[in-house]
Amino acid sequence: MKVAEPLQKSERMMWIDAARGFAILGIFVVNIGAFSAPYFLYGGEQDAWPLAADQMTQVLIDILFQASFYTLFSILFGFSLQIFKERLKVKKIAVMPFLYRRLTILILFGMIHAFLIWHGDILLSYGIIGLLFMAFIFRHDKTLLLWSSFMLGISVLLYTFMLYRIRTLLGGANISEINRAKKMYSSDDLSAILEQNLNDWVYSNSVFSYLLLGTTLLPLFLLGMYLARKRWLHYPRKHRRKILAGWLISFIAFAILKMGPHLYGNPVWFSYVQDNIGGTASALFYLFSIALAGQRTLGKKILKPFSYIGRMSLSNYIFQSLFCFVLFYGVGFGLYGMIRPVQAMGVVVLFYVIQIFASRWWLKRYRYGPLEWIWRSLTYKQKQTLRENE
Repeated sequence: MKVAEPLQKSERMMWIDAARGFAILGIFVVNIGAFSAPYFLYGGEQDAWPLAADQMTQVLIDILFQASFYTLFSILFGFSLQIFKERLKVKKIAVMPFLYRRLTILILFGMIHAFLIWHGDILLSYGIIGLLFMAFIFRHDKTLLLWSSFMLGISVLLYTFMLYRIRTLLGGANISEINRAKKMYSSDDLSAILEQNLNDWVYSNSVFSYLLLGTTLLPLFLLGMYLARKRWLHYPRKHRRKILAGWLISFIAFAILKMGPHLYGNPVWFSYVQDNIGGTASALFYLFSIALAGQRTLGKKILKPFSYIGRMSLSNYIFQSLFCFVLFYGVGFGLYGMIRPVQAMGVVVLFYVIQIFASRWWLKRYRYGPLEWIWRSLTYKQKQTLRENE
């Protein structure tokens, strides 16, 4: 019986690791706003942060980061699952049990993160929607692309139509929930913090929201799988023309759908199109840009630090949440609701730079990040070699 083995360092595509690391940065930029104050969930940010610098920061985050980087990470998630599938088939190892086990372990990670650290977790959603993704694992390329386009297009069209019909009711602040969140997260009582975290998770994750999530995340997984099968990102030099065409098309869609709404007051009812169609376009633009840059000497030097983060993206994602937990909640430094958006961006840059140096130090000594090692060992059902020189 053959045993599955993890991807070796020599087989990695540096620009894919860099894209994953870049996605972790973008996710952090968006997440810190939701981690540090209640306005992301319950509205009211315009009144809470009236200064021009903060307003401009929010606009730049909305255009350049919001819904662009979890989208990029989702595409890369589907890309990685296709790589795993190919490796397993070469070794003649049953694909479905292996990937189901991998996704189940991810769900467990997600449950710990979502309920004990932060309600905005994406791992649980990835694991659950990933189980649906398994139905497409052996489908033809055209089937992947058709289903991806159909699901995303129909869900965005229907939900945007619904938002437009109730547009006059959108955009208000939920004052009672804002005050409750400030009180509970500022408490030095851990049970109060976890109670509020659960309250926010339930608020964000209804059955309806998971149905919407299934029709937005799953298409991104399928798109990532399609890109992996086409090998464009495996060999960017060989497929340079196709990547350049994708780069140009995605940039135009990015500009129109992500930047354009701000010329017309950025209406709330249009946000689902902006986030899911515009966000997909911006994610592809970033991905193609990184793949092209990774073929040049200067580009490789610039991308290398991001690749350290990308190689241990799970650990770095969780470490960002742990850092924010200590920084903002009452059991730590208690800065919840006290950090302005422009200040939060300074925190992001500082901690991300620390993560780059820490990741580089770690990867010189170990093959995988600490949580990646646990995930791999459980997935492969045997303890993986961790030290680089073993």
